[in-house]
Amino acid sequence: MKKPLLLFLILATICTSSSNAQQVNIDGRLKPLLDNFFELCKSYNIEYNDKLFALKKIAVVDDLNTSQRGSTLGMLQRDEFKNVENIVVNWIAMLDPEILRVVAFHEFGHYFLEYDTHVCDDCGIIMSVVNSSYFEIANDWENQIKILFEQSPVYLRNQNSIATKVAQAYPMN
Repeated sequence: MKKPLLLFLILATICTSSSNAQQVNIDGRLKPLLDNFFELCKSYNIEYNDKLFALKKIAVVDDLNTSQRGSTLGMLQRDEFKNVENIVVNWIAMLDPEILRVVAFHEFGHYFLEYDTHVCDDCGIIMSVVNSSYFEIANDWENQIKILFEQSPVYLRNQNSIATKVAQAYPMN
C-alpha cells in the first residue's frame, strides 16, 4: 500500500512542477526576439531555462512611465522579496522594430545575463542607461551582440570557472 502511494506522490509532484513551468506567459510580440536571444545564449553556453520558468510573464505593457522628459521603455518587475517575476516592455517601443529589439535585448540582458547595473549612461551599447540612437545600435547589431554577451556577468563567470578548472587540471609547477 505504501509503494503505490509513494509512486502517486512522486508523479503528482512531477506533474505539478511541470505545470508550474508552463505558466510563463510570453507575449507573442516578444516571442521571436526571445527565441533569438535564447539561440544566442546557447551559442555562448549560457543556461536560461531555470530563470525562464521562474518568471510569471514576459510582456508588452501600457502602464510604464511615459512623459516628454523621458519614458521607461522596459523594466524588470520584482515581487515583495525582490525576485524578478516579470520582464515588461513599454508599448511605445513597438513603434519601431529596431527600438523594440534593442529594448527587449536590454531587458533580457538584465535578467538572463545578470547585468545588475547599466554599463554606462549613454555610450551607444545595448546595456547603457539611455540610448541616443537605437538605430546606430541596430546598424552595428553583430558587434553589439558580441559586447552584450561577452561582457555579461554570467559569461565572464563561466569563463573564469573554465579557466580555474583548466588551471587545477594542469597546474604549472
